[in-house]
Amino acid sequence: MPTDRSVGRLVPMITAPTLLSSPLGVVATGVLVGLAVTQIAIFTTTVYLHRGLAHRALTLSPPLRQVARAVIWLTTGIRPRQWAAVHRRHHAATDTPADPHSPAQLGWVRVQLTNVALYRRAARDPRTLERYARDIPATRLDRVLYDHALVGLGLGLAALALVLGWPVALVAGTTHAVAYLALSGAVNAVGHTFGRRPHPNSATNLSWLAWLTAGEGLHNNHHAAPTAARFSFRRGEHDPAWPALAVARRLGWVEVRRDRPVLAVRSESRPARAA
Repeated sequence: MPTDRSVGRLVPMITAPTLLSSPLGVVATGVLVGLAVTQIAIFTTTVYLHRGLAHRALTLSPPLRQVARAVIWLTTGIRPRQWAAVHRRHHAATDTPADPHSPAQLGWVRVQLTNVALYRRAARDPRTLERYARDIPATRLDRVLYDHALVGLGLGLAALALVLGWPVALVAGTTHAVAYLALSGAVNAVGHTFGRRPHPNSATNLSWLAWLTAGEGLHNNHHAAPTAARFSFRRGEHDPAWPALAVARRLGWVEVRRDRPVLAVRSESRPARAA
């Protein structure tokens, strides 16, 4: 019979190495890592790009802002001023022909499947940046480093490969790309087509989408009060990003613009169909 000492020597040989030695283990690990990276990217997108930069609903401390900027670069390659400009244009022309990604104009299936292409077309339009991102000039660090999306994505993938190996990194990168683009598209497509509309605008609230997108699924609430840092307005609504923001606020890492949502007076354009 093996002694306790001999069993102890065998345990390390049966854990992590064997998990990544089979194709199924590689795929399972890669998928889990990819989904975790997606949630990190989604959280950073809603806090830094959306609530912070686009709507000024909150302000991150300078160190936290730099961390968020790096995370966005490594996980998505997004240029923040472009993202903010496209999103502001969406609010200014919601569900009209000038909206960059309106399911009321294009159909929700097209927006879901081609959201990234619609975003890139609007982001590359110089009029979008000129009109909606005047207050977000490019910095020297942007020009030297952060404006190079492929460099950021390549470094992010290389970091995963150094830790987990290239097979896992490739599965994780593919999973993350598909999941991030699908969830981002769902906010614009599904979140303007199906769900509840407690406020008079064409966006909708979907609890399941809110849980998957760090609160972004409470899209009707957001369009009703764009400068609110918290997307949940009443009992039964859940904004998963808010508890983390509340803790960061107590620590002095985040300043919130308003404690209570201020509903927009202007009604938006004709609502899309409701489910």
